[in-house]
Amino acid sequence: MSVGDVAGLIAAIAFVLLVGFLAVPLVKLGRVLDEARVSVKALTDHTVPVLDEAASAVASTNVQIERVDAITSSAAQVSENVSALSSLFAATVGSPMIKVAAFSYGARRALSGLGASARASRSKG
Repeated sequence: MSVGDVAGLIAAIAFVLLVGFLAVPLVKLGRVLDEARVSVKALTDHTVPVLDEAASAVASTNVQIERVDAITSSAAQVSENVSALSSLFAATVGSPMIKVAAFSYGARRALSGLGASARASRSKG
């Protein structure tokens, strides 16, 4: 064997050792990637139902918001109708009721004055 053959043999052995040393981290990296893949799959399996439930909850909430919007619109319309009715009532009945109230107050005062003078004359007599 010549010096070149020995050098080639040493280089080949060194290359085999280098490949052996590099194979260990590569195998470990492959295991890590396999575990990461399994973890991502498990996470996906657990996340998809949660996302489906969230989408269902959002859809249900949108339906409820539409109902609340309809109720709010109806309440606003009722409020406007009550306001218009009270304005109409005040315009048509308000003035005559004030006059009736004033008349009844005046009549009550007049009658109480007559009653007081009648009691006073009976007590003197």
